[in-house]
Formats: sequence, structure tokens, C-alpha cells
Amino acid sequence: MGIANESGIGERALIERAKRGDEGSFEALVMSCRKKAWNIALQYMRDENDAMDALQEAFIRIFRGLGKFKGDCRFDTWVYRITVNICKDMLKKNEKFRLHDSLYLEGDDGEYLRDIPWAGPRPDEALERKELADELLECMRLLPQDHREVIILRDIQGFSYEEISELLAASLGTVKSRINRARANLRRIWLEQKCGGGV
Repeated sequence: MGIANESGIGERALIERAKRGDEGSFEALVMSCRKKAWNIALQYMRDENDAMDALQEAFIRIFRGLGKFKGDCRFDTWVYRITVNICKDMLKKNEKFRLHDSLYLEGDDGEYLRDIPWAGPRPDEALERKELADELLECMRLLPQDHREVIILRDIQGFSYEEISELLAASLGTVKSRINRARANLRRIWLEQKCGGGV
């Protein structure tokens, strides 16, 4: 499914126009995937200001590198890959960023999880689900970074295996294997916590 603006111009045409310096076409391309790129940055960076810094850096890099975009993947996938890489670079360079906390945001009532959709349950069901989500997320803190990463991309952000493969520059087999291991690891940790193996 490609990008098209209000005039019905397709993604390929927008990219070609943007490469020639058409700011409107570049803006249309960016706006088509900005929301999901923002959510990715926020999941990684946790702090909204840091996420905005990462996103701005990503779009600067995208603008500068647009001429080298060959169209061998979807434009939005390319944007998400750059966003992920910039977030990971920022996390490595600055010790104040902690990936394992990136699933949480600060609210008036403390920390809460962003972007886990519920299907409109009753209040008691919502509370039960929230408690389960909190337990699972506590267990996620114990996962290795590469396992947390694929859980975020697949189970929270909803990327396909193919998209994750492109985002992480890893083979499809590697991605599937890593996701399977991450889920198994998360289940093991969760069972240990539930059965009294943890605090």
C-alpha cells in the first residue's frame, strides 16, 4: 500500500518530486508516516523531548539522504529504519537513556504504558488487563535488549516480520527466531515471577 497525497499523486512520484527539491512532496511523504515514527521514537526514548530530538534528527537525515533512496523498500519502512537507528545511537551515546524503561511514560498518577490498545472492556476487565500488562512489562525489564526490541516492534508496534527484517537489517529467519526466543524468554520469566521465583 503506497503513499498518496490529496491530489492522488503516488509515492514514487512524490519521491521523485522531493528529490528535485519539491518541499510539498517531501512534506507529504513525511506526514504519511510521521505518527508511527513518533511512536517508535517515544517507545525507545521514553521522554517526549528526547523522542522529538530523535525524530527531528531522523527527518534531517531522511531529507539529506533522499537522493540515495533507491526504492528497494517502502518509503515508510525506510523512515522507520532510520528512526530506530538514530534512537539506538542516542541510547548508546547517553547513559541517561534506558531502553528497558522506554515502554513507560510519566503521567499525573505515575508511570503508565503507551499505545497498548484495549477493545473497550468493562472497568473490572480493564483493571485486570492493566494489572496483567504491568506484570508482563515488569518481566520485560529482565529481557536482553535485542529481545525487548523485537517485542516492542512486533507485539506493541505491530510491524510485520518482513518490516522488522528491514528495520533491523536482519534476515527474516533471524527475526522470526529472535521473536520466538524473546517470547519464550518472556513467558519463562513471567512464570517464574507468578510461581514465586521472583519478588
